[in-house]
Amino acid sequence: MANLMYSPKDILQQEFKTKMRGYDPVEVDEFLDGIIKDYETYNKEILTLQEENDRLHAKIAQLSKSQAISSRVQTEAPKSQTVTNFDILKRLSNLEKEVFGKKLDQDTTTETRSSQVVSSNYTQADDDLEKTRQF
Repeated sequence: MANLMYSPKDILQQEFKTKMRGYDPVEVDEFLDGIIKDYETYNKEILTLQEENDRLHAKIAQLSKSQAISSRVQTEAPKSQTVTNFDILKRLSNLEKEVFGKKLDQDTTTETRSSQVVSSNYTQADDDLEKTRQF
């Protein structure tokens, strides 16, 4: 608050010297009483406005914090969702390997054996063909 020269109490206690042709003391006192009332009203208004200003600054600070937290949560949410999706896919892949892996291994072994039999049959057929040509 700015440095004030007079407080309401200073105005109330002010005494003026009287001279022969001076102002009417009653009229001056009435005027000063009005000034004191206005002065006190302004002081109350200033205090009320300062309290409101402090309250609003506190609310702004609170809203800024909550906004920062919510923006942090929004930026972190997609990351955690991506990690979660990756984990789910990894688990699903492991589960498929566990469930179908044994069957696939058996099928692969069977296919390998079948291909070996087929290739040996072709080899035998080639040998037979070669023997037939020699006749």
